[in-house]
Amino acid sequence: MPNATVTALFRGLIALAAVTGIVIECVEGNPLVVFSFFTIWSNTAVAVVLGLGAVRAWQGRPPLPAPWTGGVLLCICVVGLVFHLVLDNTASEFNEAAAIARLTGARAVANQLLHTVTPIGVVLDDWLLLTRPGALHWRHAAQWLAAPGAYLVFALIRGALVSPDTPTRYTYPFLDVTAHGYLGVLANAAVLGLAFYALGLMLVTVDRFRPSLVGRAKRISSLGAGGLK
Repeated sequence: MPNATVTALFRGLIALAAVTGIVIECVEGNPLVVFSFFTIWSNTAVAVVLGLGAVRAWQGRPPLPAPWTGGVLLCICVVGLVFHLVLDNTASEFNEAAAIARLTGARAVANQLLHTVTPIGVVLDDWLLLTRPGALHWRHAAQWLAAPGAYLVFALIRGALVSPDTPTRYTYPFLDVTAHGYLGVLANAAVLGLAFYALGLMLVTVDRFRPSLVGRAKRISSLGAGGLK
């Protein structure tokens, strides 16, 4: 099987997993509420960026710029880590483990696709196996903070506009102004922002020093040598 076909197949499957999870959530719930979660924002980015990456690989075109793919990698890593370490962790102050445990059927499938399958798929199948090392740069870690920053602004504005008795007024417990006040929420956001930045720096560091698992000349795909910094 040609290398380009392998790349297109893997990226297409990851994008399909993200789309499937989003569609299930929209069918089972209110799409306006569904698209108010950072998880859905990140998985939408996975679907778009890896979907485009699959098409470009199939057509033999250069991959998308590294800041795009790296930003998606960081966002979906945060989704997986926050879910498993904070929301689905009974030791966490902000845990929602009981509600998560009650998910069944299609909702349980969507939950696994969006919080486990796509993060693992993006990290392993796309970044580590399909992408040449060394394309990410330190400045990207700061640039990627625009995504959580934009989401924070959106979540706070939405929370201020939505009726106080709406259960999903604040999408995540650590952003609940009613419970923590604006200063408390901003403090939580600052901690998460620092963690976001630290993880971004870690990804850049790993990307600079990780070995090419199949050799640079035989890499399934490459981020290209020119311009995509």
